[in-house]
Amino acid sequence: MDHRTNSLWQPHVTVATIVEHNGKYLLVEERAEGKMVLNQPAGHLDENESLQQAAVRETLEETAWTVVLKGVVGIALSYSSRSHITYHRTTFFAEALSHDPERALDQGIARALWLSYDDMLEAAQQMRSPLVISSVEQYRAGHRYPLELVF
Repeated sequence: MDHRTNSLWQPHVTVATIVEHNGKYLLVEERAEGKMVLNQPAGHLDENESLQQAAVRETLEETAWTVVLKGVVGIALSYSSRSHITYHRTTFFAEALSHDPERALDQGIARALWLSYDDMLEAAQQMRSPLVISSVEQYRAGHRYPLELVF
């Protein structure tokens, strides 16, 4: 069935967070569709949760880092030809406040790691989505908007 004519179709609302510290970016190594991939801390919006709350929660759950959001990098639509899902993704940028090394990470997350932009480019084939690198490139190019952009 063509998803554009399906009255039950709806995009998946997701968030992602770019956390930069000393020239490196916080990523997660996770299992997706049977293989290990790299991604920003990211996930789905939960019921009765704001986009900002989702971004902070997902970052903590996936990396054990507490962050404070500083702004918005961008909003994107991404279609997965594998799953036939359209994602509506809001990407935030944040400052790392503290890390809890004893905190268990979400199921499917192998580890959190810090990579430089060059390291990310070298690992481009391992990225879960093209949005991982493109959103960092937007961030590096100065696409930084106030949190009030989304509410």
